[in-house]
Amino acid sequence: MSRGGPPLANWPPFARWALLLTITTAIALPLTLAGLPASVMLSAIFAGICVQMSGGALRLPRPLSASAEALLGCLMAGAITPGAVSTFAAHAPLFLAVVAIIIGGSTLVGWQLYRLHLLPGTTAIWGLSPGAAPAMMLMAGAFGGDTQLVAFMQYLRVVIVALVALAVSQIWAPVQTLAAIAPPVGFDPRGLAEGLAVAAVGLAVAQRVRLPAGTMLVPLVLGGALHASGLVDITLPAALLAAVYALIGWAVGLNFTLPVLRHAIRVLPQVMLAILSLIALSGLLAAGLTRLGIDPLTAYLATSPGGMSSVAVIAATSKVDIAFVISLQMVRFLLVVALGPVISRRMARQVSQRPPAG
Repeated sequence: MSRGGPPLANWPPFARWALLLTITTAIALPLTLAGLPASVMLSAIFAGICVQMSGGALRLPRPLSASAEALLGCLMAGAITPGAVSTFAAHAPLFLAVVAIIIGGSTLVGWQLYRLHLLPGTTAIWGLSPGAAPAMMLMAGAFGGDTQLVAFMQYLRVVIVALVALAVSQIWAPVQTLAAIAPPVGFDPRGLAEGLAVAAVGLAVAQRVRLPAGTMLVPLVLGGALHASGLVDITLPAALLAAVYALIGWAVGLNFTLPVLRHAIRVLPQVMLAILSLIALSGLLAAGLTRLGIDPLTAYLATSPGGMSSVAVIAATSKVDIAFVISLQMVRFLLVVALGPVISRRMARQVSQRPPAG
């Protein structure tokens, strides 16, 4: 190894994975004992970034990350009850209005960054889409955007949103929530078997339909329908959930590779400004929801601009109305998947057809 090379460049793969697990555990244990929400996931994100920045060159195998997402979907499905379905139906117009503002706001911020010469070409539009990161990266490549920069923007947004949501959970944690719904966690052999079965079937279906984030959404919808109808009782043990949270955190953290960071560092201030603008917009929307009697933490997590899996983990480990959070997040994600590419394509065509204003 050259003297200027990354510290982990010559380490064998098993040693790098062992280091990743060790760092995650060392950070997560005290945070978990302190009662910090989503401590395992956030520790895994930080550990993944540290290892990659040191030349770890690790990549989480797709079957592992997909299985973790499917199990997280099952965890969320356990919170879907007939009452939760009624809550969703009662708030459907509100959900659609909030999501429309989030999508419109992200598009406007991206357009302004391009117009002000702060980010190149269509990159800002794809990079600020509030969800469906893999789909946005593919679309960016098809329209001449900078896919590495789009990837950096998408995953940096996920990390910052998770950190801000964690801070909000400490500041706004309600003493009592109006309708706190927690997904069942424990060891029930039948509940575990049913949860694993739902995850396996949902994962198989998701791989066939190829829906972005379908590995979490399909088990969530399938398990939610079965749980709300009383056909299954999903219960996942805490140890399994800790492994799920760690895998989800690693999947995010390991995306921050040295080449991507070097490529993106020159526009980091602009990217941070854009992401913080989206978070501020979500904060304003959350403040509006509190006027309707929704507790502040539930409102913020519900309006948070992705990533959905990170928000789901924080919601699952906090005292919030998880059904409200997941319902609004699902509406946002599905509309981003359905409308995001259409809106972004139209904006991208306008960008390519006219020069930015001087």
